[in-house]
Amino acid sequence: MANGRGTDDEAARTSLLMLQSLLKDYHPRDFAFRLWNGSTWDAEPDQSVRFTMVLRHPGSLRSMFFSHHERALAQAYIYDDFDIEGNLESAFPMAEFLLRLRLRLADRALFVSKLLSLPTSRAPRVGRQAAKLRGATHSFERDKQAVTYHYNTSNDFFALYLDRRMVYSCAYFENPDEDLDIAQERKLDYICRKLRLKPGERLLDIGCGWGGLVIHAVKKYGVKALGITLSEPQRDLASRRIREDGLQDYCSVEVRDYRHVDETVPYDKLVSIGMVEHVGEENLNEYFGKAWRLLKPGGVFLNHGIAHGRGASSDRNPTFSQAYVFPDGEPVPISVSTRAAENAGFEVRDVESLREHYALTLRHWVRRLEAHHEGAVRATDEATYRTWRLFMSGSAYQFWIGANNIYQSLLSKQDRGRSGLPLTRSDWYSAR
Repeated sequence: MANGRGTDDEAARTSLLMLQSLLKDYHPRDFAFRLWNGSTWDAEPDQSVRFTMVLRHPGSLRSMFFSHHERALAQAYIYDDFDIEGNLESAFPMAEFLLRLRLRLADRALFVSKLLSLPTSRAPRVGRQAAKLRGATHSFERDKQAVTYHYNTSNDFFALYLDRRMVYSCAYFENPDEDLDIAQERKLDYICRKLRLKPGERLLDIGCGWGGLVIHAVKKYGVKALGITLSEPQRDLASRRIREDGLQDYCSVEVRDYRHVDETVPYDKLVSIGMVEHVGEENLNEYFGKAWRLLKPGGVFLNHGIAHGRGASSDRNPTFSQAYVFPDGEPVPISVSTRAAENAGFEVRDVESLREHYALTLRHWVRRLEAHHEGAVRATDEATYRTWRLFMSGSAYQFWIGANNIYQSLLSKQDRGRSGLPLTRSDWYSAR
């Protein structure tokens, strides 16, 4: 394709020379490149190839690097300017290296001129698009838009890679090779034991997803449970499962914002799994204050959420995740959320990191999604499939290296100093 900017072979030579220049100090290079015209750059000698980056057309590098921002690189992958064959998670160290690379002024000018010599992208931007939310950040209306943008993608899509209960949070593993269904059931039971649920108690699950926890808590611990979500498809599937199990008299799932839950009859126990990340730092005092008012004295609240480290990027531009996966998502350091819980009156009784468990969970999800590529595209589209493959692989990498963490915090609402909790945690580790 001449396109007024040189032939394909010229663009291929330019692209390979640019890659070789950018990566000259990256070792060991255990990956290869393949270009649209068949040109290749092999991995370093004696290195097994963990992945191959495939440039789809002469303008691939221009799409990937012209703005030098992780969101542009992610968009180039989503819309097939390039592909990754093999283990996508293993490509993230290379991506970080390239994004952090700071060229000298003369080298940068030369690099930009070479990018401009390449044609613009020919890959169509079809399928999933970046979220376009309206209204004030974390208002009722905008939070509904943010949640439904992600969770209304397709129940059939999520079912392809989640466990049979469709638990959309980290599992709890005894060993890395354990079956995902087993590890997710163990996680649900672990939460119930941390809450020390008893028959007849009232449980509120804030951000209940497809109802896996409320159904488990009713079946195994005899509680009465209400789950709330902002996603109608989640509510519909959860309600169907509740009916199929004959549990309508004991649990239900409703579409409701946590700020709109009735406070007149407090709950014995509260739980929130993977919802606090959507609240926003400025609203944490309101979130924990609402939980405090919803909980009986002597009750406990288990809050489970992703946390960023203090060294997290302060870039004001929306990240790839905020644009295409979790708009308005705002994980905060664990110290910020526990401080807000204490401001509301809670006593922090236990904080546990499950970081490695989430990396293992995400790797399970990625493998299952990749195994169901065709079904994922039928349920959504190719861009959505690639968005989730990229996001979950990147998240697994971030959890594995410690850039992200996830915590379960057990918060007590004292009753005149009485916590109602035993002296040890021994019952947490005794499966029923």
